[in-house]
Amino acid sequence: SEQKQYAEDLEPGTTYDLGTYEVTAEEIVDFATQWDPQDFHVDEEAARHGAFGGLIGSGLHSMAILQRLAVTRVLRGWSLIAGRSVSDVQMTSPLRPGMTVHGVLEVEAEVEDVQHRGPERSLVHQRLSLRHGDTTVLSFRGAAYVRRRPAGPGAD
Repeated sequence: SEQKQYAEDLEPGTTYDLGTYEVTAEEIVDFATQWDPQDFHVDEEAARHGAFGGLIGSGLHSMAILQRLAVTRVLRGWSLIAGRSVSDVQMTSPLRPGMTVHGVLEVEAEVEDVQHRGPERSLVHQRLSLRHGDTTVLSFRGAAYVRRRPAGPGAD
């Protein structure tokens, strides 16, 4: 299996391409029906007469797409313990049916975590964004606990 990246391998300023995802009207309606059943997400006719002039995806749906891209393209390769926080969520442009969106993750900082037992984990800060062409659909900051490289035999 592939070698996992530890916290100290994650250089601030490193940007990862998370690939693309194509959004369908059916998926927008299905997601929103379960998780955010507002008319402009689930009812094409009502949405056409609403503020956005058509169906748009839930911001939660945009976050879920971005999370999937991040996990499948990058986070699976990290020695990840768990997510710690999500902040500064910006829903800047609507997610629309037929869009092909593109994800990007940038490592902002790696901070050794002193709140827990010893130096075996760090808090790694990231900025993630979901874009359609040059337009940002959604962005947020995330922080996750990532294991530090284990000390070798005989290390003090």
